Amino acid sequence: MSKQGSSFKESLQNIFAVSAILIAFVVCYLLFVNVMGNPVNFEGGNPDGHALEGNYLGIIYKGGFIVPILMTCVLVLIIFVIERMITLSRAKGKGRLNVFLRKLQNLLEEDKIEEALEACDKQKGSLANVMKAGLSRYRDLQNDKELEKDQKIQSIHRSFEEATALELPMLSRNMVIFSTLASISVLIGLIGTVLGMIRAFADLAQSGAPDALA
Repeated sequence: MSKQGSSFKESLQNIFAVSAILIAFVVCYLLFVNVMGNPVNFEGGNPDGHALEGNYLGIIYKGGFIVPILMTCVLVLIIFVIERMITLSRAKGKGRLNVFLRKLQNLLEEDKIEEALEACDKQKGSLANVMKAGLSRYRDLQNDKELEKDQKIQSIHRSFEEATALELPMLSRNMVIFSTLASISVLIGLIGTVLGMIRAFADLAQSGAPDALA
């Protein structure tokens, strides 16, 4: 059941990522066409003409199809920065971590395992989940006479590792989007620069070379 729930959450995260990118592109394209491409930004009210002097919206619009793509990269970055902030805030739990750890330490020194587990339930978050997994294993092995001390320690350590492995994917999810955006946005910007240079040289060629005899 937990595997199905985890798979369902992962599917929702993938849907969110794809939807966020598509929605960001649509929003940026509409801004590009309707705001930057508004006829009032251009001479004679013609978006195919020159932008009005000092009108930056019109100037940006003349950048062409590269502009909404770069705008999409920026908006997607903002969306996932907010998503990461929310996720990490939830992973932190309800209370301050240093207070939680100090309380947990005091309870363990007094051998109050059940109270420590209750504190983990109240705190919630990734750290509390990891600590709860280790403490639950410790409680189960506390009265076990068959295992040696080293075996118990290894078992508890393994519980911590397994719980950590379950929490890490949530903390690192969507991080690849940041590295991808950092790579492709530079390349897209370079493509825009190259296209701009090609257009500039094409305009120079159409205007004709100056008469050498003049």
